[in-house]
Amino acid sequence: MDTIDIKPLADAACGRMHKTIEHLENELLLIRAGKANARIFEGVEVDYYGAPTALPQVAGITIPDARTVIIQPWEKKMLPAIEKAILAANLGFTPQNSGDVIRINVPPLTEERRLELVKQVRSQAENARTALRSVRRDAVEAVKKLQKNGLALDAAKAAEADIQKMTDGFVKQTDDIAAKKEKEIMTL
Repeated sequence: MDTIDIKPLADAACGRMHKTIEHLENELLLIRAGKANARIFEGVEVDYYGAPTALPQVAGITIPDARTVIIQPWEKKMLPAIEKAILAANLGFTPQNSGDVIRINVPPLTEERRLELVKQVRSQAENARTALRSVRRDAVEAVKKLQKNGLALDAAKAAEADIQKMTDGFVKQTDDIAAKKEKEIMTL
């Protein structure tokens, strides 16, 4: 007799939760853990003939070893603009312009800086958990709306339990991702 389908609602909530986890992983990739990482420079904007342009679009970024980043601009005259953009981005690096490339030595993290980065990780993880709870709340409200439109009480309660179980799984995944990043940061 039950003709109301809640599967699309659950699928939509699951999709939004997956996007939240992807966003968390991308944000955590931008937090450097004492090792050279080209992704750190994705947010650096270079003045490219008057237009702010992402650094990876105006230069090649290579990582020859764990503590060195080499930035090779497509156009040599972009070296000063790239150097200026890296300094302005306040990433904690001092670029060294050799005339052909910009070399960046990634300093080892101090204990104080490691603790600051762990706080950032925990903050990002909490933001993700908040977003997951928001998705859960929206999904539960949609189930309650469906219940008012004729969804059986048993089906509504089962749907809410499934949504809660799904949320718990994503929250655990968030905690695992954050713990892994914290361990990466605190490992000397």
